[in-house]
Amino acid sequence: MSQARLTHIGGPTTLIEVEGWRLLTDPTFDPPGRRYAFGWGTASRKLTGPAVGIDELPPIDAALLTHDQHADNLDDTGRAFLPTARTVITTVPGAARLGGGAVGLRPWSVHTLRTNGRPPLEIVATPCRHGPPLSSRITGDVVGFALRWPGQEHGCLWITGDSVLYDGLRQVGARFDVGTVLLHLGDVRFGVTGPLRYTMTGADGVALCSLVRPRTVVPVHYEGWSHFRQGRAGIEAAFSDRPELSWLDLGKPGTVPV
Repeated sequence: MSQARLTHIGGPTTLIEVEGWRLLTDPTFDPPGRRYAFGWGTASRKLTGPAVGIDELPPIDAALLTHDQHADNLDDTGRAFLPTARTVITTVPGAARLGGGAVGLRPWSVHTLRTNGRPPLEIVATPCRHGPPLSSRITGDVVGFALRWPGQEHGCLWITGDSVLYDGLRQVGARFDVGTVLLHLGDVRFGVTGPLRYTMTGADGVALCSLVRPRTVVPVHYEGWSHFRQGRAGIEAAFSDRPELSWLDLGKPGTVPV
């Protein structure tokens, strides 16, 4: 059985190793303690550092950056790391801001990684909405990524990105057979905007997975920052009768069937 090796480093940052490819999602490697402004009166403090140091990473073929405008997805150390990756794939506005040959993808567009001795790896950008309706002008563009390659037995590997539950996410299940989903959760809220949510709750994750029907659900980006309102206990309660939930111990590689 073919497998992917996943190492959850902290927050959204996950090392994905599959078919000889090494991918890193949303690099965040700053130490804890600092408060970061996110704009429009919102801010958050980083509470925990990475479980794997940036100098412990293997060579990275592609950095998959769901968005560059928030420090909990790309901090200063992560930004300095980006030029060491062979390819950086992100949103279209993000690629323009980063420069350096970064690849910008709109939802449903595709970039394929190719090299001798490995199967081609197709990276499909998937929709996100990082907040309530009409919030994109404030929160900015975000994408997720669906990874496909020849010989997959259990469906694509999908990174949802930071998003609330809305029709764009639901469309993924209609377009792809999803084997494993790295599910961005955390119920992000800020005092200045009251009850408005900017990422999914555990209950939202259950609703999404009921439609998409992944075989394995790996929660990420639910801890380590002060703006998260729901941690592991709340996610476990929401998924209490869902056998597909799978946790990764921070810094320790785990495997999922692909």
